[in-house]
Amino acid sequence: MDAGLEKVVAAETVLSDVQGAEGRLIIRGQDVETLARDFTFEQAAEHLWGGFFDASPDMTAALGKARLAAFQRLEPDFARLVALPEVEAVRAALSLAPDGHDAAAAIDLVATMAVATGAVAQLKAGRKPVVPDANASHGEDLLRMIRGEAPSAEEARALDAYLVTISDHGLNASTFVARCVASTRAGLGSAVIAGLSALKGPLHGGAPGPVLDMLDGIGAADHAESWIRSALDRGERLMGFGHRVYRTRDPRADVLKRVVNTLPASSGRLALAQAIEGRILQRLAAEKPDRKLDTNVEYYTAILLEALGVPRGLFTCLFGCGRVTGWIAHAREQLATGRLVRPASIYVGPAPAERAAA
Repeated sequence: MDAGLEKVVAAETVLSDVQGAEGRLIIRGQDVETLARDFTFEQAAEHLWGGFFDASPDMTAALGKARLAAFQRLEPDFARLVALPEVEAVRAALSLAPDGHDAAAAIDLVATMAVATGAVAQLKAGRKPVVPDANASHGEDLLRMIRGEAPSAEEARALDAYLVTISDHGLNASTFVARCVASTRAGLGSAVIAGLSALKGPLHGGAPGPVLDMLDGIGAADHAESWIRSALDRGERLMGFGHRVYRTRDPRADVLKRVVNTLPASSGRLALAQAIEGRILQRLAAEKPDRKLDTNVEYYTAILLEALGVPRGLFTCLFGCGRVTGWIAHAREQLATGRLVRPASIYVGPAPAERAAA
């Protein structure tokens, strides 16, 4: 038995290959570095969804129209959503979307995730949600709805690269649970809600925010050594380092580091983050020589999203806005197998009392 299912093969997939020993991520035949550099969000969605739906609409136009429809559907519930924590608010919004199996349902879910994330950002700041712009690209409009102002071309491209980079990553916890739900034929909406529910856990998608808390706690590069030593002495995890699968550097970390270098707003924070990263890696290598703990995707995700003006409470929601395309692709792939996911378990509880002889 493998309690974490780490050595259990539960699916065959055409979607992504996480090569942990080599530090390589392939998403449907493309290295993640190439995908992030050359693909828009819409193109990456089409890339992931190819062959899973009968219809293949113009993704940019379809998403623009769907964002407007999602805003109109959610508008009566904005007062209720503002009272909820960010991820719970987005999850509630998703529950109002149609729970179908087709491309229209998939596009609606992607749009609803973005509109709900933007609306929650504005509501939490005490402002009215921003009406979507159907003519804008998805990433550009998402950032505009979050911040209340149009992003620069460099900012929109940076967010696109982030959303593409995190679009799929093997059979991680949220993707696995999305496939389990899809196998019951419950609908794409149910699978996506299940995926988001798993993503909010601090061991999965909830860590980028604490990376910034750590940087704030350290404050300056020359304080790093004592802070790191104290944290390790207390048995605390250093956020943004180590990964369940990668035994070397997470390739997505390098992609996002290059992206964040294109944003002038990141310069001071990035310099501090790089200096602290070097000190942490040196300390981890000395303290844990038998384990390879390197920088993971969360570290530069935090720097990037902060530079884009995204509030920390929305970081997990933004992760969901990128990963939703992967959840949907996996749900459709699982559905095509026609097989209900039903693993076995080993009973280790007490045995019943012997039955009395008749």
